[in-house]
Amino acid sequence: MSRRSWPATTWMAERDRHAAPAGIATPVDAAAMRRTIGRFATGVAVVTTHDGQGPHGMTVNSLTSVSLDPPLLLVCLTTGARTTDAVVTSGRFAVNVLSDRQLEIALRFARRGADHFEGLAPAYGAHRVPVVPDALAHLECTAERHFEAGDHVVVIGRVHGVCDRAGEPLAFLGGRFADLTERGGEPALWFA
Repeated sequence: MSRRSWPATTWMAERDRHAAPAGIATPVDAAAMRRTIGRFATGVAVVTTHDGQGPHGMTVNSLTSVSLDPPLLLVCLTTGARTTDAVVTSGRFAVNVLSDRQLEIALRFARRGADHFEGLAPAYGAHRVPVVPDALAHLECTAERHFEAGDHVVVIGRVHGVCDRAGEPLAFLGGRFADLTERGGEPALWFA
């Protein structure tokens, strides 16, 4: 059996390149935060909603399950965005988990200021919110609560309906879209 390892000298050199001298705290700037948190792979979703002005949507990757009973999720939305304001105002939204074949949808809904639904005939879920056709999953929610956190609004949503299908997810890592594949074989050992 072969084991792939990353030499300790490599990761220590990379760590030391970004580390402050021992005992000295340094501020974290936006570039360092983006680079560091970008090491965490996520899925990609589009949050959609509908208010009196029409349908709205935005691409997100800050999404997590909070509770199974009751079913709650958390999503972070950009402060001041039309979609964020519409979610807060309408109190309802859908999370559409994208497949690896939906990169163009992710890019479309990531454009700031664009009419994301222009030229599209949106499908609607049971809670009168648009859903992305052929997404891997839809979670229809009502906003339980929301609060500002830095440059985002954190929304806790109560999930009222779900549907999902088989397929490969679209992933995001290091500021780029990526493919996610299931792993097989033996796990890497921490202590070797």
